[in-house]
Amino acid sequence: MSSQGDPPVPAQPGGAEVRRPSPGQTLGAMWLYTVLRFGLFLALWGLLWLARVPGLLAATIALVLSIPLSYILLRKQRARLAANLEARVTARQAHRHDLDSQLAGQDRPGDDAAPRPARPKRRSGQ
Repeated sequence: MSSQGDPPVPAQPGGAEVRRPSPGQTLGAMWLYTVLRFGLFLALWGLLWLARVPGLLAATIALVLSIPLSYILLRKQRARLAANLEARVTARQAHRHDLDSQLAGQDRPGDDAAPRPARPKRRSGQ
């Protein structure tokens, strides 16, 4: 299965290009992490149920135990999700920087020599 992200966007003035992960990649990483966390909780709950711990107490203990265990056991999935989110934010910021540069009338995204036009002041009565 090959999935392609959005086209690369220049990262910063004079920087390398950033490839933003597709929404499907980000959602896939998010769903995988969520399902694995629920699975860990349910596995712990099942083990406690087999040990004859009452239902609500077993669920509470499983919840309390699943939080630190998921932090340790699901480190790779959490890192992948965080990297996808960070890449999307970075690409969005780079794209916004490019648009701001174009709207300011600069020829190149990294050309900061041209001053930005002053914004008109708003009147408080309007």
